[in-house]
Amino acid sequence: MKLIHKTILLSAMAACFMGAAGMAQARDLTIALRSEPSSMDPQFHSLTPNTQLSETMFDPLVRTDGNAKPVPSLAESWTVDGEVWTFKLRKDVKFSDGSPFTAEDVIFTYDRVPKVPNSPSSYSLYLSSVAKVEAADPHTIRITTKGPSPVLLANLSMVPIMSHKAAAGPAPEGKTTVELNRGDGLVGTGPYKFVSWKRGAEIVLERNEHYWGDKPDWDKVTYRPISNSAARVAALLAGDVDVIEDPPTDDLPRLKNDKNLYIQETPSVRVIYLALNQGAEPPPGMEGTNGKNPLTDKRVREALSLAIDRKAVVERIMDGVGLPAGNLLAYPAFGTSEKHSKAEEVDAEKAKKLMAEAGYADGFTITLGSPDGRYTNDKRIAQAVAAMWARIGVKTNVETMAPPVFFKQRNAFAFSTYLAGWAASSGEMLNPLKSLVVTKNKEKGLGTTNWSKYSNPEMDKVVAEASVTLDDDKRSALLQKAGDMVMEDYGILPLQFELSVWAMKNDIRYGGRADQMTLAQDMTLAK
Repeated sequence: MKLIHKTILLSAMAACFMGAAGMAQARDLTIALRSEPSSMDPQFHSLTPNTQLSETMFDPLVRTDGNAKPVPSLAESWTVDGEVWTFKLRKDVKFSDGSPFTAEDVIFTYDRVPKVPNSPSSYSLYLSSVAKVEAADPHTIRITTKGPSPVLLANLSMVPIMSHKAAAGPAPEGKTTVELNRGDGLVGTGPYKFVSWKRGAEIVLERNEHYWGDKPDWDKVTYRPISNSAARVAALLAGDVDVIEDPPTDDLPRLKNDKNLYIQETPSVRVIYLALNQGAEPPPGMEGTNGKNPLTDKRVREALSLAIDRKAVVERIMDGVGLPAGNLLAYPAFGTSEKHSKAEEVDAEKAKKLMAEAGYADGFTITLGSPDGRYTNDKRIAQAVAAMWARIGVKTNVETMAPPVFFKQRNAFAFSTYLAGWAASSGEMLNPLKSLVVTKNKEKGLGTTNWSKYSNPEMDKVVAEASVTLDDDKRSALLQKAGDMVMEDYGILPLQFELSVWAMKNDIRYGGRADQMTLAQDMTLAK
């Protein structure tokens, strides 16, 4: 009896130790974000802080890898015949509530996109070429496009699939953005599921046990928005967080020399740009123009561009962690022109002459709106640009604010000019052109993030032709032509391309992404 009792006791102790070892292997992950998402609704605002969260809870039909290449996700394969794309959906995929994923969820999702009200940057952009979506059977989706659609796969990667059962509701869009922000109906097929969101404090996700793909390394993921870059570094060094986005550029040498940390640097497809409000009436904050809007004059726009020392911005403000921009996407990405592969050189004297020719030798006053903490050194860049414009007589009042407030004000045309960023998710020029500079047309999903009132009908025609051109050489030539037209019209002023940087504890690895998204599911324990 004593022997049996001893054996049982030893077995119990061994089980306890094994259990403890298993618990030790399980690990939670805490990530410090530089900017809090504006919504949990995966179709409300096409903004990286929002998109990276929805990518973690939801799956699109097609995903893009770290280099912006389309790869299978909920669709395991696809074929195209002219304007008809057929997607074979994965079978036995379940949502986080255990309900099955079918073609009906895809149809519901795509139908919801244009119905989401008050979107600051609508997902309609990504479905603008889609004419019809239908289910051939529960696991086959047929998409008919309005013409040849060469970037359909990349566009579909930006639209995560929602559960028609969980997200249905009496509103035209089903569950409203307000309801989804509470977590009501926030059900996806992704590697993690929603637990809670305390605004300004934390977002908590936990592993989705129904996930169809590879099991992620982390049981629970907590995102903490810390907009102050120095505070993010302090939290990492103190061990309060495991990973941080966007460490301060002037801290990078010190962080790289810390043996307890690992730094990942990845070239991005994000351009930081200045948009100029080109409406017929003088925009808010503009003074000294005799009731006119000088930003409608190409000479003034060119002068503002020539006054900017882009190299100084990258070297002095970004500490070299960036690239001066002469276009909306860095050359030699698809559709970019070698003609504008380099940033324009600063020329204040020529800028002053152009101002005088336009009738503004004495300058005028404008506002420059900028988020504070959305992009790397955004506030400092805006202040530097204001100082550069002052040298040609343009007095600039810089208005910086928290990102959600900024985007709301920007979309109300509250600034004369504004600083923002855009990541070309498709890795080619069609994406930034259709979003940032094509004439805004909500019904067609065009110009969804063109909040400058810029319009160039001739350029619009070239972009429209490129949108339906399948031949890569011809499409590239058209995109180069459209990009050249915008740059030579100074319709928008690119400043610099960001280099994405993450800092993390030395036992964690993240390969980074060109689209700058921070994806917990792609972070692993170092081997």
